[in-house]
Amino acid sequence: MSGIAEGSTAPSFDLPRDGGGRIRSADLQGRPYVVYFYPKDDTSGCTKEAIGFAAAYDQFRTAGVEVIGVSKDGVASHDRFKAKHGLPFPLASDETGSLVEAYGAWVEKSMYGRKYMGIDRSTFLVGPDGRIVKAWRRVSVPGHVEEVLAAAKVLADKAAA
Repeated sequence: MSGIAEGSTAPSFDLPRDGGGRIRSADLQGRPYVVYFYPKDDTSGCTKEAIGFAAAYDQFRTAGVEVIGVSKDGVASHDRFKAKHGLPFPLASDETGSLVEAYGAWVEKSMYGRKYMGIDRSTFLVGPDGRIVKAWRRVSVPGHVEEVLAAAKVLADKAAA
């Protein structure tokens, strides 16, 4: 699957989240948000990315943008990951992979010559109209949060104008 394109309507979701609640796209209607997909709780790259989003979270909130992390890990794993690293934003559990697939983030990967399916580290900025404003695929962690934050601030400035 090639994934969803910029300008397309963001896939809707209703997923269990850390802390036992649910996170729903319907609850975010009219507000911009970032949804980022990551392979696994508490692995080095995913931890660096999560800590980066956590460090910038107040700036995202000031811009009126929510941040949501999504992986196929269960809620208990998310609870441990969130507590261990003091993550201030919700972590959604997509154990079935339905949202991961809807965004085109479930891809064939290769490591040491072995092919397997896994989550492509990817991030999507969704506008208040529910459309994908910007998509980042095959994300490299260094500098990524800053790029997303800059795009979120541009979106916030346009909304305020």
